[in-house]
Amino acid sequence: KYLKSVVSLGFPGETTEEKMRGSVFTLIPSARSAEERQPGVTYPEIVQESVQVIECTWDQSAPQFCNEETEEIHFVLQIDKIVMQKRWWQALLGGKRFPRLPISYGFRNNINFWFAHHGRPYALRMPASKGIDVNTIKWAVTRYDPSIPWQEEAYAKLVKIPRVFIGKVVAQIIEVARAEGVTEITPEFLDRVRDKRAQQEGRRLR
Repeated sequence: KYLKSVVSLGFPGETTEEKMRGSVFTLIPSARSAEERQPGVTYPEIVQESVQVIECTWDQSAPQFCNEETEEIHFVLQIDKIVMQKRWWQALLGGKRFPRLPISYGFRNNINFWFAHHGRPYALRMPASKGIDVNTIKWAVTRYDPSIPWQEEAYAKLVKIPRVFIGKVVAQIIEVARAEGVTEITPEFLDRVRDKRAQQEGRRLR
């Protein structure tokens, strides 16, 4: 039933109200915390049944590309939060029991949308050259706030975080340290921040 509703929502020529009238999805408020919300900003709702939701903010400081002939516009989105259902988050960490999702080819003719069945997932290791090292973490820390020292082991605990999220993660860690009066970032402090955040996310996803 979900796929048919997705196809219906993707069909052009209908207003938002007309599309939502037959939707089977449940809309819930943004998962952003009070601290992550900006005053006066209305954030869009998210789909409760989604395997994963990526909440973004338009980065208005970045230049836009606009093609006046095709009315095509490119702009930069900043990823604010990634929300996953608890069972799929656990599946991702464990590397098994992934959701069965159809694959969309991204185009249609005048009769059909085209999809393929989901196959068994398999893993490919990330090339070492594409990863990040301790120096990347140190650079991010220095750029945000070099006044709070970090233990070497603490830097090392963050090297598996995707590069796109490093700045945001470092900022959150330092803000928590400031709020709690922490004078040095240790591996134990990072574990505590991680566990606290995991508990908060778990409560949101239940």
